[in-house]
Amino acid sequence: MSMSSIHPAQVLLDAQAGAAQRLPVCDHYSGVEERMRKSLQLQADMMAEFGACVFDVTLDCEDGAPVGQELAHAKLVAALARQAAPGARVAARVHAVDHPAFQQDLDIIAGEAAGHLCHIMLPKVESVDDVLAAEKALQRATDKHIPLHVLIESPAAVHRAFDIAAHPAVQSISFGLMDFVSAHGGAIPASAMGVQGQFQHPLVVRAKLEIAAACHAHGKVPSHCVVTEFKRPEVMQAAASQAFQEFGFTRVWSIHPGQIRPILAAFTPASSEVALAADILVGAAKAEWAPISHDGVLHDRASYRYYWQLLERAHQTGQHIPEAASLWFAPLALKTVANNT
Repeated sequence: MSMSSIHPAQVLLDAQAGAAQRLPVCDHYSGVEERMRKSLQLQADMMAEFGACVFDVTLDCEDGAPVGQELAHAKLVAALARQAAPGARVAARVHAVDHPAFQQDLDIIAGEAAGHLCHIMLPKVESVDDVLAAEKALQRATDKHIPLHVLIESPAAVHRAFDIAAHPAVQSISFGLMDFVSAHGGAIPASAMGVQGQFQHPLVVRAKLEIAAACHAHGKVPSHCVVTEFKRPEVMQAAASQAFQEFGFTRVWSIHPGQIRPILAAFTPASSEVALAADILVGAAKAEWAPISHDGVLHDRASYRYYWQLLERAHQTGQHIPEAASLWFAPLALKTVANNT
């Protein structure tokens, strides 16, 4: 029996998983010119190493731009995005929608480099109204479609997470830990911003779970907040693993080059898991996606979906995929799926 000609993404990602976005598991932020250039060079180097773009580089205008030099910084970000290596994923974090430089950021960055941007990050989003304002401002700046990522940083915004995630222009929601803690007037201790405390304090845990649930409900990507540890890679990797395995975040912020590889490692499936997923899915494809038995265990489309998402994560993190399943990740196959979804 020959393998099905239907791509797994087309047959499996229906129902609740139908709109799920697949993004690199790491989003790396930098704002100072020297660091932005180094970040883009590191991205190009790791693209050559892994054979794929395994992390995004987000060029920061909000915290990265010196006060009073917003115009020059926006022009620099646009230029750097245009100069990025082929296949690079480059984004820009602009100022908040109520900042005087917001429209200027979009006019310059999206207006001059729209074709080179994978997304625009909007900080301090409070409601869907902010998303609508950003969408309108983006349409003024360019006629090209650029996905919006939003950063939720307040208790009120967390309350509206499901409404924000439901907006079709939103591709991902990130959690702003530091501002969220600060918004509680001292009621949350500083320890809740630390590596361990942010996974323990009830209000922070509730906010993270609410954002992750909202994203998964609407097929969007939940992106975990900054972890300030960068001197001990094992600590960063453990935090990223906890964010993924216990809190449901499928993407993590990096603010230091030393955090990128630990984040990738946290999301990389074990080679035995990849081999099992490939065996099951190849068998399922031969059966035209009908139920099969593998090593005495019955599998159907519910488990096929899980194993397909595991293979996707292996691909995102540069993991070797067995030859029988690797054809599903060939550029032409992925392009065909994208055009049909």
